[in-house]
Amino acid sequence: MKNDLNKQKVWKIYLFSAIIALLVSFGAIGGYQLLKEDPIIIQQVSGVQGHNVLYTADKDGNIKPLDFTETTNKVLDAVVHIRSTQTRGYGNMQQFERRQLPDPFKDFFGDMFKEQIPEGGMQPQPMYGTGSGVIINENGYIITNNHVIDNADEVEVTLYNNESYKATVIGTDPTTDLALLQIKADNLKTMALVNSDDVEVGEWVLAVGNPMGLNSTVTAGIVSAKARNININKEKFAVESFIQTDAAINPGNSGGALVNLEGNLIGVNTAIASRTGTYNGYGFAVPSNIVTKVVEDLLKYGSVQRGMLGVTIRTMDGNLAKEKDVDFAKGVWVENVGEESAADKAGLESGDIITKIDDIVINTSPRLQEIIAGHRPGDKVVVTVNRKGKEKQFDVVLENSNGTTEITKLEKKEVLNLLGADFETLSKEEIKKLNIDGGVKVARLYPGKIRKETQMREGFIITHIDGKKVTDLDDISEMLEDKKGGVMLEGIYEGQPEKRYYAFGMDS
Repeated sequence: MKNDLNKQKVWKIYLFSAIIALLVSFGAIGGYQLLKEDPIIIQQVSGVQGHNVLYTADKDGNIKPLDFTETTNKVLDAVVHIRSTQTRGYGNMQQFERRQLPDPFKDFFGDMFKEQIPEGGMQPQPMYGTGSGVIINENGYIITNNHVIDNADEVEVTLYNNESYKATVIGTDPTTDLALLQIKADNLKTMALVNSDDVEVGEWVLAVGNPMGLNSTVTAGIVSAKARNININKEKFAVESFIQTDAAINPGNSGGALVNLEGNLIGVNTAIASRTGTYNGYGFAVPSNIVTKVVEDLLKYGSVQRGMLGVTIRTMDGNLAKEKDVDFAKGVWVENVGEESAADKAGLESGDIITKIDDIVINTSPRLQEIIAGHRPGDKVVVTVNRKGKEKQFDVVLENSNGTTEITKLEKKEVLNLLGADFETLSKEEIKKLNIDGGVKVARLYPGKIRKETQMREGFIITHIDGKKVTDLDDISEMLEDKKGGVMLEGIYEGQPEKRYYAFGMDS
């Protein structure tokens, strides 16, 4: 009996399994037939609501989703691509530089133009460099790095919408590696500069630029440190107080924007710390406060006005305190005070520890450089020092590199921008030393006609234009303001009394 029950159970299981198999087979065949007759429909929707998983707090403590898209939309139109073109020299410049002009003006400089490019086909070979820039004004002013346009003959700016414009260099400041350009364009999107002192370590930032030939690239990161000095600028009075970030910065990002989540400029991307030449986790930007000061000076005075204390300094740390046998105190150690410098006249001494400038606490040398660089000659600052454990304050009137409080204003007329040069009228002492009647020195060359069409070097002293005597900057402006056709510059280099001649065309 028990045996019969077991057999019945087994048969039931087999029967159940057979029925299931049959149903599956029919379903498969029916589904196949169905698919043959009706196409597959894939439903598409306009979008899926994303879920933000990261949040941040604004300065009022309000919690909000961390979303970079809104910031990116604000800033992309204000960041440009910069292409600089440099024409390689012909080899030995002296070989093709005309030193003596046989016949006056050679039928209006005809021979000079021929001899500046030797016959035989040694044509200049253009070299190109790229970088980024930030539009900071509706009148077309663009801030970038000096090294992006340095030694260029021409500078071209391409906007986010791919429109391109030839740029004029308004001025440069090698000590901060900044340059100011201008393009003639309408309806430009601009970016506002904010107080970089308010930027905090750990704050979210975006780096915007054109790295590795990839236009309009945005990377995100945080502020890793402030007032960073990496000794990359070799200028005599270099100022380095970088904002450090881990937002990816690569070659081509130079001159681009470092922005906060509100889409405001907090720094100009300038350098990377890398063993390979590409992103390695550290990028550096010139703080917007330094940028603002440089731009204001270039627009108002034609050159940067740098106030100086006249001291050599070191950041205080435990090792330095032990070396100098003093109690450790946060601040900046004054190693030496220049004789008759602004600091010397105010009463600062070697061994003082600078702890404040006005009401700003100073803990590092780069921070001290940054604060002082924000002032001009003639500005007064209150310097607080720790002297042998006692706090003292000194009123210091900052001076320029020549030891005076004078502001040097360069005339920046449109014709001078066209030439691409800064000029300085010679002093009476210089005129006597050079044994000439007068002249104007070419202090600095930018992209422009002189660099593009001649082999002139900085330091050339212009004594005549088209045979007429030049005594000051006004002479150059008046002679060239409405000039058409060829121009002949005559002059000398200091220490080389032999006359030199350079020719170029105002219409070329």
